[in-house]
Amino acid sequence: MSNLSVAKRISQTQTQVVLPLMKKLAPQLILPIVGILVFLLCWHVIAGKIDTSLGKFPGPVQVYEQFNGLVAAHVKEQERAAAFYERQEKRNAAKLEKNPDAKVKIRPYTGKPTFFSQIVTSLYTAMTGFALASLIAIPLGIVCGLSSHMYSAANPLIQVFKPVSPLAWLPLVTMLVSALYVSDDPLLSKSFLTSAITVALCCLWPTLVNTIVGVSSIPQDLQNVSRVLRLKPLTHVRRIVLPASIPMIFTGLRLSLATGWMVLIAAEMLAQNPGLGKFIWDEFQNGSSQSLSRIMVAVLVIGLIGFALDRLMLAVQRLVSWDKSAVLR
Repeated sequence: MSNLSVAKRISQTQTQVVLPLMKKLAPQLILPIVGILVFLLCWHVIAGKIDTSLGKFPGPVQVYEQFNGLVAAHVKEQERAAAFYERQEKRNAAKLEKNPDAKVKIRPYTGKPTFFSQIVTSLYTAMTGFALASLIAIPLGIVCGLSSHMYSAANPLIQVFKPVSPLAWLPLVTMLVSALYVSDDPLLSKSFLTSAITVALCCLWPTLVNTIVGVSSIPQDLQNVSRVLRLKPLTHVRRIVLPASIPMIFTGLRLSLATGWMVLIAAEMLAQNPGLGKFIWDEFQNGSSQSLSRIMVAVLVIGLIGFALDRLMLAVQRLVSWDKSAVLR
């Protein structure tokens, strides 16, 4: 066989392997990268043509530089905190050396919260409100889905409160927390409770509605199996209701989590509670030439965290659902 024939056959083999691989990777990898690059290019071109009271609208390069600046500021603040605690430990050690019975204590570091510490605060608050809403919405949704009388009683309240804006709930929650949560040594801060409860009130409805729909849509064949086996109510819920309604429940959970994350940022901005919302508002009020870039950093981080939370919920759904062929999309 000639070298030309061998080269031709190798070329055909490579084509047969590469083309299907490209077709498979295009929707999952190549096209998203192309979309991101086109977005960055459009952003760069348009940003250079927009003038604001604080200067040019920040492009991708300026935002990246400010992100690095926020990382450096976080590292510097962590070093200050470490040095603060180290000084206290040395002081306490010297004090105990002189008097072994002396009382020593470690004072908490009260430095300015960094961008990344506010991310942690927002995530903790959002997940607390989301968990609280889920613990209420899923059992209530199951009860309403199984009982037409309970659904008829609860439906008017659901339809009235479901469209209420979180900005309407926030003043009421703030007043209630201030009036009812009175303690000389509070375990949780009032700002945290206010934000978490506001998030919970807005996370409640998507999960509740989707759980009701999922439970009430269980196939009649499964209901008949439960009757034939004479399953007890709790066993019926655990063995029949939950497995059959998991896809709809998780659809509600995904919507609730996305809603809660958006609501939290607005609540933090309005109530000036610690978190990403307050960071954005403080930068807006600051009015420096770097503020717009830092706000854009926060916007992108909020979006990436929301995307990551949605992927996490999909992964959990695949883990607990009987349908292991569910596609992450």
